[in-house]
Amino acid sequence: MSTQVYSGRYEIVEHLARGGMAEVYVAHDQLLDRRVALKVLFPEFAADRSFVERFRREARSAAALNHPNIVSVYDTGEENGTYYIVMEYVEGRTLRDIIRSEGPLLPQRAADIGADIAGALAFAHRHGVVHRDVKPGNVLIDRAGRVKVTDFGIARAGGDMQENLTQTGAVMGTATYFSPEQAQGGAIDPRSDVYSLGVVLYEMATGRPPFSGDSPVAIAYQHVRETPPPPSSVNADVPPDLEACVLKCMAKNPANRYATADDLRADLIRFGQGQRVQAEPVLAPPLDATVMTPALDATRVVSQTRVGTVLPEEAPARSGMGRYVALLLGLLAVLGVLLWLLASQLGLFDKAATRVAVPTVVNLTEDQARTRLEAKGFKVKVEHKANDTVESGKVFDQTPDADVKADKGSEVTIVVSSGAAPLTVPNVVGQDEAAAVAALGRAGFTNVTVTRRADNDVQAGRVLEQTPKANDQAAKDAPVTIVVSSGRERKTVPDVRGRDLADAANLLGQQGFQTTTRNQASDTVGEGKVITTDPAPGQQADARSTVTIFVSTGPDTATVPDVTGESQAQATADLQNAGFGVDVKQEPAQRDKDIGKVISQNPAPNAKVTKGSTVTITVGAQP
Repeated sequence: MSTQVYSGRYEIVEHLARGGMAEVYVAHDQLLDRRVALKVLFPEFAADRSFVERFRREARSAAALNHPNIVSVYDTGEENGTYYIVMEYVEGRTLRDIIRSEGPLLPQRAADIGADIAGALAFAHRHGVVHRDVKPGNVLIDRAGRVKVTDFGIARAGGDMQENLTQTGAVMGTATYFSPEQAQGGAIDPRSDVYSLGVVLYEMATGRPPFSGDSPVAIAYQHVRETPPPPSSVNADVPPDLEACVLKCMAKNPANRYATADDLRADLIRFGQGQRVQAEPVLAPPLDATVMTPALDATRVVSQTRVGTVLPEEAPARSGMGRYVALLLGLLAVLGVLLWLLASQLGLFDKAATRVAVPTVVNLTEDQARTRLEAKGFKVKVEHKANDTVESGKVFDQTPDADVKADKGSEVTIVVSSGAAPLTVPNVVGQDEAAAVAALGRAGFTNVTVTRRADNDVQAGRVLEQTPKANDQAAKDAPVTIVVSSGRERKTVPDVRGRDLADAANLLGQQGFQTTTRNQASDTVGEGKVITTDPAPGQQADARSTVTIFVSTGPDTATVPDVTGESQAQATADLQNAGFGVDVKQEPAQRDKDIGKVISQNPAPNAKVTKGSTVTITVGAQP
């Protein structure tokens, strides 16, 4: 395995860990020359098509989460019959290992880590991703102390893995950090992650989780039914305000938790700055008897009520009848208190006439929701938040929840979708076309158009431009256009034969060509006219390349050598070597010395004549 390369790019360096559903390796990204974490799905899960589809879908969702406290997902792929995810490699330790080795963390440090985790969760929730498996093992702390949350969305794709991972129908996650609704297989929303983070905060503050048991089922039961012991009862150094934050996160009813991870983060930051938190501190009960009466939707704590008549120290002795009257009054007083407690339990002292059920307004428009709530006597607070799955202008959350009874005149908060959260456009200029399209897809963009344009400087297949520009914000379905180089521009060389040199050079320049000139003799093309070009007319050539123009200098001429007085053989050889033909005539010599010698020639010596023309020589003969 040490030499295996996934998709021709990710080379396995070493084995890192074995998870519930995948092997994790350190790998080297050969393209970008960096270390990455490579998570390879176990083959038995790769055979389940529905599992693989969830795995790939959740990987894509996680890849869209670009946040400093979230481990980045770079790529996904298929290799050797299974699937893999390429993630940011974080050098450091898990929060689980830190707690195990160091025990309870200092309150300030626990709050700081919790605030960073909450920030990561809040960002994911705004993008429609619920983690579902928030636990110390999924929180990494790098060597610089930065917090990184991993496995976003991946837990949703998990199967029934070993003893620490449970899946029964829709119940998914790690039992120790379950929310009650997860344990019951109920609907999951971002407040479930808030609960799980509360359990993580509890463990950071005390060194152990709030519930333990022999099996995941036993632990899950406690999350549903049992009240967690206050963190300060486990670790006396836990401050009341931090304890209040933890226990508010771990409320059984999601409506009683922090409404959002952002709200939790804000409270933890307040704690870290020494400010008062918004979560109500938990008051310790008195040491003497306390009557606790359960209610249907909350827990009421009624402190001890002492009844009876306090007698002065030196009260006069009572008669027998007086003692009976006093006893009777005491019994009546006790009975009255019991009746008062019963009436309180039945809600007879509540403002029943002013408490009404909150109507459901989810999926209504803002105006419709406001009208419905105001008709029931509620004040309306509106918040607008991005939501990738709910149409803009529609309500997707409300607090209190539907059907919860609340006082008339109290405030109901509705959260209205402002549409999908804008995404950050990645920089793809300079990448090849396939890599650019893949990067935009991983960033969440669904409407990518590719156009092509010739470019003399950028290699064919590389991205020249992009719209919108890198780091701009755009909706996921907004059009994104990339312009890809088709290589150097090719143009047809125009036919400039027979033209003047200046005219020919101008025409070629208009087409983007550079020109150079060479002179060439021609018997057929007039002097100063273009004979031809290289490349030849009609051929394709790179724009801005150089075209050679061949210009006629007229016929090719040569100087006739002087061969008078030479023998016929010598004269013939000299003329032929000069490029001329030879015609020999004879006539009687006037002098003996002229016999066999050239006595005249035509054209005359040193005349300029066309190369290849004939020179006539006259040779002296015997008279």
